[in-house]
Amino acid sequence: MSGSGFRAAECRPYGTVSDASVGAAFCRPPLVGARFSNYELKHYWIDVHEQGLERKEERIMNDSLRGRDYVSLTDLTQEEFWSLLETAKKLKQQQKHHVPHEFLKGKILAMIFEKASTRTRVSFESAMYHLGGLAIFLSSQDLQIGRGEPISDTARVLSSYCEGILIRTFKHQDVLDLAKYADVPVVNGLTDDEHPTQALADLLTVWERKGKLEGLKLAFIGDGNNVAASLMHAGALTGMRVAVATPEGYAPSERAVRQAKAMLSAGATLTVLRDPREAVKEADVVYTDVWASMGQEQEAVWRKEAFEGYQVNRSLLRLAKPNAIVLHCLPAHRGEEITDEVMEGPQSVIFEEAENRLHAHKAILAMLL
Repeated sequence: MSGSGFRAAECRPYGTVSDASVGAAFCRPPLVGARFSNYELKHYWIDVHEQGLERKEERIMNDSLRGRDYVSLTDLTQEEFWSLLETAKKLKQQQKHHVPHEFLKGKILAMIFEKASTRTRVSFESAMYHLGGLAIFLSSQDLQIGRGEPISDTARVLSSYCEGILIRTFKHQDVLDLAKYADVPVVNGLTDDEHPTQALADLLTVWERKGKLEGLKLAFIGDGNNVAASLMHAGALTGMRVAVATPEGYAPSERAVRQAKAMLSAGATLTVLRDPREAVKEADVVYTDVWASMGQEQEAVWRKEAFEGYQVNRSLLRLAKPNAIVLHCLPAHRGEEITDEVMEGPQSVIFEEAENRLHAHKAILAMLL
């Protein structure tokens, strides 16, 4: 940062400033009006030196999440969830326009991974790098947790070294315990019960593609797992009509359904049913996930039999709206829960969805840390 420090400047509309406008300030569009009545707009003018030219960047952030945990979407209000979406969209714009956004310079994120990952690990590491911070990857073999150290002790120690902790694990209670004893924000990167970071990226993708969320129908086809649970929560917060179709014995947990119904906002509905065709009928969004998640590999054979008829294929997709989009959290077992034809087809936004993990995770980190 230059010696001039923080200082206000006249703000021009986004996109009007070129690199040739030496010393000119620029900003992003303000967050949508009445919905964000509790927003506090913070203007931090950060000097950026690029090719010898000075540019200014405006930071708009909602402080209501500062210092809090991101364990479950049930902990968020509608306004807080929307503020995360708005921030993710803003940070994505900044990356696309090569605007530096090092809001977490000098901060460290400890990342505990007891479950393997591609997207979660790489997106969070990249997010911290883009935000100016550092991410430290810690597998269960790297930590004393794997040798019997209580989570409470690990939480206290990591809190003294780092500004935030991400954990991707099996038991949801482990995340709750970590958050209880940590003095820094804890982010749930996935548990057997919920996947709240994925749901944020999912709805960012739908919002970008459809221009809205309220009133849209999202059909989830397959296992009523952690992804389904967080999608039900997210849909409830944003006024979506969510239909979850699963075989008998694989419905979402009663707890997840009860939570989602308690969160329903204006226009939001939740239906859990057996018939995938009924669920997909007139849907705006069709979503699926693997039939056997991590830790369920031994069940794969009989799960494949149980889920016969729940494949997202061209025939099923024809029942949705003609402009419906298809999502999958990945990794996909092509030919099982989804066909190659659909996954690579014109209605698939699966790889946009995967990219949006990066921007959603940036928003979570920037707003919490």
